[in-house]
Amino acid sequence: MTTTGADRDAVGVGNWWWWGRRRSAVLDVGLALVSAVECGLEGVRFAEQASLPVPLGVLFGLMVGSVLLVRRRWPIWVVLVSIAVTPAEMGFLMGIVGLYSLAASEVPRRITALLTGMSTVAVFVVTVVRMRQDVAQADVGQPDIDPSGWYVTVVALFMTLGLNAPPMLFGLYIGARRRLMESLRERADSLEQELSLLADRAEQRAQWARQEERTRIAREMHDVVAHRVSLMVVHAAALQAVALKDPQKAVRNAALVGDMGRQALTELREMVGVLREGSAPVGPAPVPLAAVGRAAAAAAEAAAEDGPCLDALEALCEQSRLAGAAVEFVVIGEARAYPPEVERTAYRVVQEALTNVHKHAAGAEVVVRLAHRDAEVAMQVENGPCPTDAGVADVRLPSGGNGLVGMRERVLRLGGVFVSGATDAGGFKVSAVLPTVTGE
Repeated sequence: MTTTGADRDAVGVGNWWWWGRRRSAVLDVGLALVSAVECGLEGVRFAEQASLPVPLGVLFGLMVGSVLLVRRRWPIWVVLVSIAVTPAEMGFLMGIVGLYSLAASEVPRRITALLTGMSTVAVFVVTVVRMRQDVAQADVGQPDIDPSGWYVTVVALFMTLGLNAPPMLFGLYIGARRRLMESLRERADSLEQELSLLADRAEQRAQWARQEERTRIAREMHDVVAHRVSLMVVHAAALQAVALKDPQKAVRNAALVGDMGRQALTELREMVGVLREGSAPVGPAPVPLAAVGRAAAAAAEAAAEDGPCLDALEALCEQSRLAGAAVEFVVIGEARAYPPEVERTAYRVVQEALTNVHKHAAGAEVVVRLAHRDAEVAMQVENGPCPTDAGVADVRLPSGGNGLVGMRERVLRLGGVFVSGATDAGGFKVSAVLPTVTGE
């Protein structure tokens, strides 16, 4: 169980035995002193009636009254002692406080009912005997009054119930209220732990979302810029090689470099504009990175609805041919429309595969295959070994190692299959299969 309010207040108080708070100890000590004084005074009369020395009766009363000091730790013993000294007509305060402590404690209800019944019977018997003695002494010479009649029994019963019932009922109420507060505290602590756990999970999901959006944005930037910049580098190398030998071809290559540069800048501006639009703060509060990433990715997807598609693959292959690569484009099956995300992913896979050919196998023969099937579309880019003749310019394109990773992420994101690796002929092959119905 969680700590109660008493336990929480006890932090810093020190070791007070079984008391949780200082004021509880002070209260019990005060009650024990009052009870000891009461029992000590009543011990004088008890000693006279029992023909005992008065100091012995007073000492006995002090010892009996001090038992109230342990009422919180051992309420059963307090009630048993009060029952035991009931015939001596002492310990009334101890009996009242003991019954209250017993009812308010965690003692099983059957034990509480048994001890309460024993205390009630003891008080009732002693009250009846004492009242009969008092009535008999007061009514000497009046034979019409019977001390053993119903009057004494009824009055004794009311006195007994008035003495025992209120502390018992009040103790039951306090005990039920205390248990209710404990239950509420436990539920509050449980809810607080659940909220903390939910907050940790939300933070983990937010961190994962931020990382995912960073990856998606990096992938989009890579796909948009890397291919065109690679072709620009290839054309620049070719332009350098033929500038003096074939001026007309150099002019054409220069025009192609300019067109590709403008296209790359246009796509780069669109992407940067999307990022700025998604990250522009509306007010003084900063926008979370995850929200920026989602907005940027959504805007990028929306902006690409009319962008790269399967119909543009022929033009993509032609750009590589103009850069000096021998690219063959083969279409298998009847072409048809696919969801935009499928066509964009297929286009990006072929684009990145051709970019890798320009980087790592310049001048190699390339075969691009596109197959339209019943429930899927497949694409394959296979290049032969890199030629060793001196006529092929070394463009020295840098490689970040993210091309294959990006292609695999795109394909797997749509539930497709991606395979890449070297061929037996010494070349390289990239294959991907995309389902035509995606889960997005």
